Amino acid sequence: MSAEPIEINTGETQVPAYTLPDPLEMQSGAPVQDAEQWRDARRDEILDLFRSHVYGRNPENSGAIRFDVRSLDRSALDGRATRKEVTVHFAEDREYPSMEILIYVPNASERAAPAFLGLNFHGNHTVHTDPAIALPRGWVRRVEGSAAQGNRATEEGRGTSAERWQVERVIEAGYALATIYCGDLVPDHSGGLEASSAITAHVRDQEGRSERKPDAWGAIGAWAWGLSRALDYLESDPDIDASRVAVIGHSRLGKTALWAGAQDERFAVVISNNSGCGGAALSRRRFGETVARINTTFPHWFCTNFREYNNNEDALPVDQHMLIAAVAPRPVYVASASEDLWADPRGEFLAARAAEPVYRLFGKEGLGVDEMPDADTPVGDTIGYHLRTGPHGITAYDWEQYIGFADRHLRRGK
Repeated sequence: MSAEPIEINTGETQVPAYTLPDPLEMQSGAPVQDAEQWRDARRDEILDLFRSHVYGRNPENSGAIRFDVRSLDRSALDGRATRKEVTVHFAEDREYPSMEILIYVPNASERAAPAFLGLNFHGNHTVHTDPAIALPRGWVRRVEGSAAQGNRATEEGRGTSAERWQVERVIEAGYALATIYCGDLVPDHSGGLEASSAITAHVRDQEGRSERKPDAWGAIGAWAWGLSRALDYLESDPDIDASRVAVIGHSRLGKTALWAGAQDERFAVVISNNSGCGGAALSRRRFGETVARINTTFPHWFCTNFREYNNNEDALPVDQHMLIAAVAPRPVYVASASEDLWADPRGEFLAARAAEPVYRLFGKEGLGVDEMPDADTPVGDTIGYHLRTGPHGITAYDWEQYIGFADRHLRRGK
């Protein structure tokens, strides 16, 4: 990777001419004829290309082996919810990495509840002020503005990300909320893949390798894998309807939600908030954060093969519209923020629009518009999109759109 400064474009007039790969053209050059051929062949081709060139491959024969419900309180949030904390073990060895799922289930539900599932940035204790949420035991990124020293979770961080999670609103709407600290799987720093607590390091050791393969999973791949392991648990929880789970993520974890949802068809809805480069934004636009910049700043997120496309985006055999299309025919929602040029809002909209032909193959309506909508004007049917006024973030406004989208798609026929 070059250490030279990377020029960043935030002007539409500087976007280069580009041609997107056709999601409905097989690698052989033959067109996809119908939904069956998409399911049986083309979707697998696309996912394999993303594994080879962008996110890396998950290891074989690795998964959760045991779930321990460590705490359960039926009177959480002033009696409105049941709070559970579940340890997901990936091996019998207690020294092997595990992850903690924090779950709130609405007590008003008369039957198993649909759910939102997503990773958080700083620890489960940050999503709500609830004093009973356990602190993470491993490395955490210090919350901005915190006076605490080091990288250990403290009470100072409790509830600091509550606005991003809107726990009470989600519960009020009749949904469960499940979240995992991403650092339980891979700490989010340049050495995170090799950290003693990282699932990636343990899997590599098991395979007897000292170095990472060029197509080995990076942090985003491992985080996405963790979301599927959380869904494994939810399938065993009688309080949750695992057939109605929306996977959700913001920023780098929005990239993760898209990759998890594209691979794992058990996720009923996929939601990506401000995910940008390597998420919902088209790489070929070279707008805001680029492939070269993201690989330089965050070398642990993607497989090392992805670095071959630094300043070489046109050589990529995929672009992010194909990742969105890989979710089809399931509902997918992409959201941007008007001041978040780094994440390329227009590139996110265009990627969602370019996924529409695959949805039409299944008889599904996509965005339903040709032009990018005004701010705070949600559009779409099976593909949803909005541009929220304001900066990079996930807000109460965003959550209202996601709850409404989930209501339309997860409650139909229920």
